[in-house]
Amino acid sequence: MIKRFTEEQIIGILKEAEAGLTPTELCRKYGIWEATYYNWKAKFSGTTVSEAQRLKEPVRRTTSSSACWPNECSTTPR
Repeated sequence: MIKRFTEEQIIGILKEAEAGLTPTELCRKYGIWEATYYNWKAKFSGTTVSEAQRLKEPVRRTTSSSACWPNECSTTPR
């Protein structure tokens, strides 16, 4: 499935709604269904662009000296 809008663009569209545009006007302007608008609103309400970008970054895990490989830390007897 190809997405037409990035998460940052979706958040921008939702900000326009907060600024006073009606959902119907936004849907006409961007060529989306009202159901799509309400799905986006449910998913992205209260999210900022910086939060969306942070969520897309890969998770960086810190490794500790006590970490081991799965075959070394097996709980099943060999």
